[in-house]
Amino acid sequence: MSQLRTAVDALVTVAEQAGIPAEAAREEAMSFAAAIAEAAPRAAADWAAAQADSGGLAGSEAHQIHTAFFDAASRGRRFRVGATTLLRHLLDTASAHATAYATALTDVASAAASLGEPTMRVTATAAGAAAAQLQAASPTGGAPPDARSLPPWPATAGMPPVWPTPTLSPLPGDGSPRTDGATNGTGPAAAPVATAGNGSPAPAPEVPAEPVKSLDELLAELDAMIGLERVKREVHQQVAMLQIDAKRTAAGLKSPDLTRHLVFVGNPGTGKTTVARMIGGIYRALGLLPTGQLVEVDRSELVAGYLGQTAIKTAETCAKAYGGVLFIDEAYSLSGDQYGQEAVNTLVKEMEDHRDDLVVIVAGYPDPMVVFVAQNPGLASRFKTVIEFEDYSNDEIVAILRKLAAAGDYDVTDPAIAYFREVLAATPRDQSFGNGRFARNHLENAIARQAWRLHSVSDPTEAQLRELLEQDFRSDEAIHEATEESAAPEPTAASPASVDLVDIERPDPQPDALAPSQAAEPTDASDATEQGDQA
Repeated sequence: MSQLRTAVDALVTVAEQAGIPAEAAREEAMSFAAAIAEAAPRAAADWAAAQADSGGLAGSEAHQIHTAFFDAASRGRRFRVGATTLLRHLLDTASAHATAYATALTDVASAAASLGEPTMRVTATAAGAAAAQLQAASPTGGAPPDARSLPPWPATAGMPPVWPTPTLSPLPGDGSPRTDGATNGTGPAAAPVATAGNGSPAPAPEVPAEPVKSLDELLAELDAMIGLERVKREVHQQVAMLQIDAKRTAAGLKSPDLTRHLVFVGNPGTGKTTVARMIGGIYRALGLLPTGQLVEVDRSELVAGYLGQTAIKTAETCAKAYGGVLFIDEAYSLSGDQYGQEAVNTLVKEMEDHRDDLVVIVAGYPDPMVVFVAQNPGLASRFKTVIEFEDYSNDEIVAILRKLAAAGDYDVTDPAIAYFREVLAATPRDQSFGNGRFARNHLENAIARQAWRLHSVSDPTEAQLRELLEQDFRSDEAIHEATEESAAPEPTAASPASVDLVDIERPDPQPDALAPSQAAEPTDASDATEQGDQA
């Protein structure tokens, strides 16, 4: 803890030289340290002891210390992968003290790794956080001049004896150094650099950035989706409220407390994930989220194997969604045990601490979702908007099938559509029904059967390659039944169907043994055959 106090004091000195208030620098440093050490057992007490010297937590109870520690960790988690707020300010203002401040942050990271009982995980987190600060301070390459003499690691079993500073290698084209993420002599060697054939580094391939869609484009995509009329109305209404709220704020008027978090209820395959992704883009277009990406998770990505670690795992998952949307499918699975409750409590806190850069959408079956939200006051107060995704009608599912086929350059024949409608009408609409996935699955199976049907055709035409026939949509069992039916001989007056069935059941009948009562048995067998064909 004395090591952390020393590191924080040194950082505060650099901050004051750069014109940053000491208290702001100290608060940021302690949040940075807490975010690094939060997974270490008993780190909170050491962190609080370092904080107590400034009078912050003197005489606090244990629960207050833990609350303050994890609050600080929540504020500092984003600093593990990018520049801290004050370092970013120094970089944006081209301050001459930015490099020194970044290096001082690495001292804080090293000291934080010694809090509590250091683990390999905490040590690795400290290394990554320190490297993120150094890289931010030298975005065009090159570590700060004094980054090669960083403090040693805390004594942690299995970890390298010195700080793993990034190995420097030339940037393509200009010979300037850059950080590759490889370590120094204590770690793995840097990956070889590809060349263009003349010894010079080959230019890295440019990956085109995905174009940012406008609000009108995103709403048009939503409106073009098949069905979901209620969902479309709700989303348009949400957009209108948010737009008016922004205009009221700009006019200096009071604004109601609008929540951006949403509850999606509906059966599988009704488009919940697709609409959630659109919501991220819409909020980004409205200026409510900086990136708008969608991070889709379920219980397994939020809950750990034992208490205490679930909060950390949930917080780390939330951190991946900062700037965008966290989509939790089957969220009601977090109910009913203390691990799930710990995840929910952490989720509520994350939603509060990052209300400006995190939107959470929970989804699942209607009835369990209502119970899940209602049983936790923290969730009920934040999830005020519920959007219901209704099951698709048969016509809408057929339209989805046609749309998916057209998108893949396939033509579904009318007899194939008629057969698909028969199968659809006979399928129970229970919770296992897939809605849009029902159409997708049948289309994918039909494509596979078409490929098998054409594999022996040496030079199929484009029309054959595009065409999906009724037989392509029939299951293997249906095809087998149809083949047997077509191969069966037609009954005649001389050879009635009942006699044929008797012959099938008894290959070597004894004519003398056929009593009148036995001759009636084939009628039942014929009825059973018809029922099987109808099924």
